[in-house]
Amino acid sequence: MAAKGDMLYAWSTDAEIQKKGECGGAVTALLKYALEKKIVDGVLAVKKGIDLYDAQPTFITDPKEIAQTSGSLHCGTLLLSKLVKNYLDGADKMKIAVTVKGCDAMGLYELAKRKQVNLDNVVMIGVNCGGSVSPITARKMILDKFGVDPDKVTKEEIDKGQFIIEYEGGHKGISIDELEEQGAGRRSNCRRCKVKVPRQADLACGNWGVIGDKAGKATFVEVCSEKGANLLNAAVKDKALATEAPNAKGIEMRGKVEGAMMKLGDKWRDKDFKGLGEGRDRLKKIMQETSRCIKCYSCILACPICYCVDCTTKNPAYVNPGQVPPNFMFHLIRFAHIADSCINCGQCQELCPAEIPNALFMHAQQVELEKMFGHVPGMDMSLPLLALVEEKEERARLTNTGSDMIFENVFKPVPK
Repeated sequence: MAAKGDMLYAWSTDAEIQKKGECGGAVTALLKYALEKKIVDGVLAVKKGIDLYDAQPTFITDPKEIAQTSGSLHCGTLLLSKLVKNYLDGADKMKIAVTVKGCDAMGLYELAKRKQVNLDNVVMIGVNCGGSVSPITARKMILDKFGVDPDKVTKEEIDKGQFIIEYEGGHKGISIDELEEQGAGRRSNCRRCKVKVPRQADLACGNWGVIGDKAGKATFVEVCSEKGANLLNAAVKDKALATEAPNAKGIEMRGKVEGAMMKLGDKWRDKDFKGLGEGRDRLKKIMQETSRCIKCYSCILACPICYCVDCTTKNPAYVNPGQVPPNFMFHLIRFAHIADSCINCGQCQELCPAEIPNALFMHAQQVELEKMFGHVPGMDMSLPLLALVEEKEERARLTNTGSDMIFENVFKPVPK
């Protein structure tokens, strides 16, 4: 029987799932089993749309449809956490399983702190993530750097430090470092990310560390919670999943891969944050870049931390209505409200029509706050710093109501 903290190799006992799924289809088998046994009411995952650059979220209630989600899509840049809040009622009245990258899991935790998601009803199947590539960047990169028509590519993956493509007639791999030094490769927020193995999920799954005769045929699974252990043990007991102890060298290799990815994250943080400058120079740069803002609210709609019904950026006391670009207070409100809890998911930058590096600005501030106060967002249920760090009453209110609307208490109208 597996328990929290255990590591193992796992694979589906279903030949069809083994064929369609990645690395023996363990994740697909677990999701299908959870639905069949009514452990969950539905599964939120990602499937391929018209091509491998078109990642589509899908909610599945029929176990027969789970195979649609098999395989990985590194050229999809979705964040699933806010979809749980917006379209699944925060899992308040239904049990769901969700496949999560590190940022997906972090977003779910931050929403749960604000009482927007009920984690008791969520099973998180984590997948190791080396990063994702914007679909537009991927197409251009494959054409320019690989010399291959992107429409001819049948599969892509990031493995052993390379971005690898398969296409009719062969396959090619180029070093991620080489691509990124030339301005291609992963999204900038993914380069800075240091949550490559999502241990805040219930199970953390991936191919790192699977060696020997199981290489490519099994998934490395780390059990991260009792909930994850229960699902895994039930699937094994009912013969939906097979497991064995991992190779000792495989465990060591997995650790080395994760360590290398962490160092790469530090490298890009150092480079990106130094490029912003410090103090007044940093502020000046941020003000210059954000002066392109057209106030479309895309960053707010996509952000997993933004959820307030009455957004302070729409309060005429702070932001002039109808003014484009908005005054800098628009951005200051977002920084004050979100910077301590930013999970570096990159959605505010990915979807910005003015191509403002919002994620870089927000992440840089989050890291500075983390250095000062030690709070790491999205890893557990510890509360964010809030704007009023010393105000116990504000902390209590967040715990009791889930409301982050601190401005209502701070900037009260002056009585006439």
